[in-house]
Amino acid sequence: MSDTPSVSLDQVAHHAGAVLKSVQSVIVGKEEPLKLVLAGILAGGHILLEDLPGLGKTLTARCFAQSLGLDFRRLQFTPDLLPADVTGSLLYNQKSGEFVYRKGPVHTNLLLADEINRTPPKTQSALLEAMQERQVSVEGETHLLPEPFTVLATSNPVEFEGTYQLPEAQLDRFLLRVSFGYPTPDEEWEVLQRRISRRAETVDLAPVIDAATLVGMQKALENVTVEDSVGRYMVAITNATRGHAQVQVGASPRGSLALLLASRALAVLAGRDFVTPDDVKGVAGAALAHRITLKPELWMRRIDPASVVADICHGVEAPQTAQAPTYSAQR
Repeated sequence: MSDTPSVSLDQVAHHAGAVLKSVQSVIVGKEEPLKLVLAGILAGGHILLEDLPGLGKTLTARCFAQSLGLDFRRLQFTPDLLPADVTGSLLYNQKSGEFVYRKGPVHTNLLLADEINRTPPKTQSALLEAMQERQVSVEGETHLLPEPFTVLATSNPVEFEGTYQLPEAQLDRFLLRVSFGYPTPDEEWEVLQRRISRRAETVDLAPVIDAATLVGMQKALENVTVEDSVGRYMVAITNATRGHAQVQVGASPRGSLALLLASRALAVLAGRDFVTPDDVKGVAGAALAHRITLKPELWMRRIDPASVVADICHGVEAPQTAQAPTYSAQR
């Protein structure tokens, strides 16, 4: 994006705080999950929202798209969805006598891949190139996707009828996997109160920033300092997943990279220009739990991979950092 504005880290914190406040005006509670989603977007990654139906996954994606000023498209994944329905296809133009590329819904800034586990792996894999390379290939021709480009995918973790397990290669492309969980009774009552007061089903949020500013914010995160000791702490956590007694397959080096990218964004959201061990621990569950495979006997016991990652973080000694905040995030 040639007209990308230069954005300082304190401006990133200010804009991010305003976006988060805008989204929280609609989404009740869930401050930490919303921070993780925003951190994933700022880090330039893709996020898998895995939770039960009716807990605000689709609404969250729409609210972030509106607040960030992004072009937004929702693609409902179904068993009969074809790869061309995602990437686009060539159509014959009778007037010109040529085949013309018709862009698919993937050509957007923020794509909501709704119920991604309801479509066969062949169609799921159509997103792989888009998610990793920010481009799609159709009939031998490469088509670049707009900048920024983020996939927010939703998945139902408990309903297995009519669903397909996500391929490990695609799971690995998601920077973070985030769950919201049920609201408290007070939060659920506040949802009802807000619905009563606005007297409408839909919610429209005014843009806080635009797509170009978001790209500038993403580039500004490269200026966040990561001490060697903190970087080695990330590697130690990822490496510990490979030797844990309950883990059959540990996280790849892409897991360490996910910790780096997401923890930098979380640091800026906290008003700092450097990463602390607490930032790393704050994103570890979302960044690593979907990248590890537990041993089969643990499936019957319903052991949560996130609890295993938390146990690993507890067992890896964190480095001591003596830095202090250099600015405060404006909320």
